[in-house]
Amino acid sequence: MNYRETLDWMFTQLPMYQRQGASAYKVDLHNTIQLAAYLGNPETKFKSIHVAGTNGKGSTSHMLASILQEAGYKVGLYTSPHLKDFRERIRINGVTISEEYVIDFISKHQPYLESNQLSFFEMTVGMAFQYFAESKVDIAVVEVGLGGRLDSTNIITPEISVITNIGLDHTRFLGNTLAAIASEKAGIIKEGVPVVIGRNVEETSKVFIEAANASQSPLYFAEDCNGTIYSSDLKGSYQKENIKTVLQTVDLIKSNGWSISENDIKKGLQNVVKNTHLLGRWQILQEKPKVICDTAHNEDGLKVVMKQLIEEEYDHLHIVLGVVDDKDLDTILPLFPEQARYYFSQPDILRGLDEKKLKKEALKFNLIGEGYSSVAEAYKAALQQATEKDVVYVGGSTFVVAEII
Repeated sequence: MNYRETLDWMFTQLPMYQRQGASAYKVDLHNTIQLAAYLGNPETKFKSIHVAGTNGKGSTSHMLASILQEAGYKVGLYTSPHLKDFRERIRINGVTISEEYVIDFISKHQPYLESNQLSFFEMTVGMAFQYFAESKVDIAVVEVGLGGRLDSTNIITPEISVITNIGLDHTRFLGNTLAAIASEKAGIIKEGVPVVIGRNVEETSKVFIEAANASQSPLYFAEDCNGTIYSSDLKGSYQKENIKTVLQTVDLIKSNGWSISENDIKKGLQNVVKNTHLLGRWQILQEKPKVICDTAHNEDGLKVVMKQLIEEEYDHLHIVLGVVDDKDLDTILPLFPEQARYYFSQPDILRGLDEKKLKKEALKFNLIGEGYSSVAEAYKAALQQATEKDVVYVGGSTFVVAEII
């Protein structure tokens, strides 16, 4: 198979949560543990940092990787989902895994993957860990895909575990209270491994304290970090919290013997996009009209993003909006401003919510606009309607953003 055929096989033959939803969610780590053993346990052959959380885990992972790169280390970075190309998920020093490696890995192991009915995510984690081990990275920053305890990445024993924050998302799998979700995220805490908590909230912090005590793991809260709070090239206001989490984590890495200077930290935070090629976080696509896109897609993330959006200067606000079909619309739609013109669209995936249904639901919250058959059509219409002094925002789902960047 060539690269495109390989991806088609991965995407369509085996379950993939991002596209299919609940039917692809696995309830144990058995398959991943078996795959790792079959591959020779590559996860034991490199150092790592494990990053979980409802929001901010992607940005935090990229910031950490950028700082470690600036310090001269060979840094693996595993994140999900991808926006444009599958290879974005697996990088070393910002460079994506090669098409050839993806093809060879699947080709070589296809009989095993098929006979054991591995999910898309399971095989991708196996590929990433094998790639990092073979490439002899100094350290890999590994972002949790969904939850923590049962996530395929949770076979590593990292240098440090990081949990950015807890919000209500993926409640079908993780629980419908903050404490229940925190318990799933706390599943990444390993025996004796330090853990950093990004946001200190009583309801969730007591869960983390209990889990850390049970594992005899030193626990640190980002708000207790006393270092200089540097700025970043990631301009979303929500990044301030992520930066504190990163700085607390870097303090611990340094105490473990890793050599990272203040200049490395400063440059790493200022060059996240350049070093790691992060996309879709308060990303400015153009000026006149100013176009902003952001992958925020749940209540916790959208609250902060919408607050920053309405503080922008503009004559009129245009919002290109699409969501997936498992979102609690009664929770997220009230967060969007009524004083805007909406362009409702359906993301081009199986789970994309029909734009006519989204338009109908949005009307209940006085969000008024038109439906469009595709994200591309909605975006084109918004650009045609907007003047140079207007702002166009594109979001609601990672998949909406992926279609326009």
